Amino acid sequence: MLEKIGNRTATVGVIGLGYVGLPLVLEFAKAGFPVTGFDLDPAKIRALSEGTSYIKHIASKRIREALDASKKRRGGAFRATLDFSLLSRMDAVVICVPTPLNKNREPDMTYVFDTTRTIASHLRKGQLIILESTTYPGTTDEDMRAILEKTGLKAGRDFHLAFSPEREDPNNPNFSTSTIPKVVGGYTKNCLRVAKALYDTIVVKTVPVSSTRAAEATKLLENIYRSVNIALVNEMKVLFDRMGIDIWEVVNAASTKPFGFTPFYPGPGLGGHCIPIDPFYLTWKARQYETPTRFIELAGEVNTSMPGYVVSRVMDALNERGKSLKGARILILGLAYKKDIDDTRESPSLKLVELLSDKGAEVEYNDPYVPKTYKMRKYNYKMKSVPLTAANLKRFDCVLLSTNHSAYDPEFIAAHATLIVDTRNMFGGVRKKGHIVKA
Repeated sequence: MLEKIGNRTATVGVIGLGYVGLPLVLEFAKAGFPVTGFDLDPAKIRALSEGTSYIKHIASKRIREALDASKKRRGGAFRATLDFSLLSRMDAVVICVPTPLNKNREPDMTYVFDTTRTIASHLRKGQLIILESTTYPGTTDEDMRAILEKTGLKAGRDFHLAFSPEREDPNNPNFSTSTIPKVVGGYTKNCLRVAKALYDTIVVKTVPVSSTRAAEATKLLENIYRSVNIALVNEMKVLFDRMGIDIWEVVNAASTKPFGFTPFYPGPGLGGHCIPIDPFYLTWKARQYETPTRFIELAGEVNTSMPGYVVSRVMDALNERGKSLKGARILILGLAYKKDIDDTRESPSLKLVELLSDKGAEVEYNDPYVPKTYKMRKYNYKMKSVPLTAANLKRFDCVLLSTNHSAYDPEFIAAHATLIVDTRNMFGGVRKKGHIVKA
């Protein structure tokens, strides 16, 4: 296996062609490996086969380059398929599938375990199986290993097993898949050795740890750290608002300290597939060890309460202008969970639509990167992005800034909106401020 990795003849399969899997596929193809991308969505397979990207920050040119390399290379550098029987031909299989929470905020491991069972039905000696999906410690060396070893093959003896957490930050201009250090943990030392060798071919630095559990815990710590600190600053926002203090001014001032302080910024809630979800994987696992996770749970309470707080600020702002929320026309700016991307997973904007609609408001949205909504696990809104024109801005009773896309012109919006509720301090520098409320 090490020899195959070294001469780039190892066949690599990536299961799940979303925000994590697709960039990984392109890096392996760029490094010269024959790569096969597996997914259950025919639309994704069709788009990739045609050289078209369905993710905003991934250029179609990169996909076309991988496809062009396929034509020049025996065996092919890249292909996308619905045919999971081809897993038997892969030397390395990397799992990049969702790990959501169920309605009780407990881990939903359906995607990971179903995928593992599919791999098991095609497992052969010598293969390397890697999980990248964020999960609780013990998933790889306990749960996945048990499924795979039902075949009669043994991890560490007949096949390699490893965990390497994804560290994607969509549209980050400073870091990409290849430039972010990669943590890797193996079930055995040889498992680690092989997995590390594979990732060494596509990333600037690999960070080996002692076990798959240590690697799983590393990812959780990274996201719990962010969740707790965001919750802290969100809590401070609510308090400082009542005290007449601008939280953004305070954070910016504190950031001038050259040591001992890392700035975190408040918002309308948490979004994305990491911070709102991952901490609860550890909370759930901790119950098996009868150990409380107070910081994690408290942070979760604070952060999940933020959309409700924002709605209350909208209600107060409308009330001061003699308008009730019921029947009010609200335009939400930004449906994606963070600026300049098209990813709406777990976006607080979706919760804002729900809460405002439940209270009788007429809600529409604008997002330059999300032209229309699509069916998700929790929401199935049938909405289209409203053009951001002067006339449209004037017809809404309130414009609620949820995601501060760079495409938004604060001065233009402030000039034509009658009321703005700003959750990101995007309008902090505009000249006309009398109709702007921070939330």
